[in-house]
Amino acid sequence: MKLDHMALYVRDLESARAFFMRYFGAVSNEMYHNPRTGLKTYFLSFDDGARLEIMARPDTSDGEKHPMRTGYIHIAFSVGGKERVDQLTEQLRTDGYAILSGPRTTGDGYYESCVEGPEGNLIEITE
Repeated sequence: MKLDHMALYVRDLESARAFFMRYFGAVSNEMYHNPRTGLKTYFLSFDDGARLEIMARPDTSDGEKHPMRTGYIHIAFSVGGKERVDQLTEQLRTDGYAILSGPRTTGDGYYESCVEGPEGNLIEITE
């Protein structure tokens, strides 16, 4: 079995698309738009075959994103080594994104950092 994709609703579809393309090498398809519902989506593909669908529509609501809530909490990207984790984390910091933790080795042995990405969505960067 293979996880086909994950989906993320966002308010600013183009900014979210640009973020994942710039920092994580995503390749985007053409936008899908359903004029009846107002839904707009992109599928973002990554080197290893993973895909992320980012979506926006006018009738979504945006509740508080507390990190200790139930449900999906973060997206994790493996970037190929500690040096790359450090470099990407520093680039995101320089570009104004909040670094919530790390880079560090966690208790379960991961070398990672956690960044608050577009619209408060959490991104883990791992080796």
